Amino acid sequence: MHSELPAGPGTCMPEHRVAISERGSFCYATCSCGWYSPARRSRDLTRREADDHLAAGEAVDPG
Repeated sequence: MHSELPAGPGTCMPEHRVAISERGSFCYATCSCGWYSPARRSRDLTRREADDHLAAGEAVDPG
């Protein structure tokens, strides 16, 4: 299974595209900037980590 998180309102960095992928019973998030999360069994935790990454990227780029 593969899904992309939609860009939230006010996203300033269009180059940050986060995708959630699954491999067996684990899932992980990857971003177009090179960031990736550790493999997790919890999809919710993986999504929260991806959201945190996007929020941190917005804080860095006042754009």
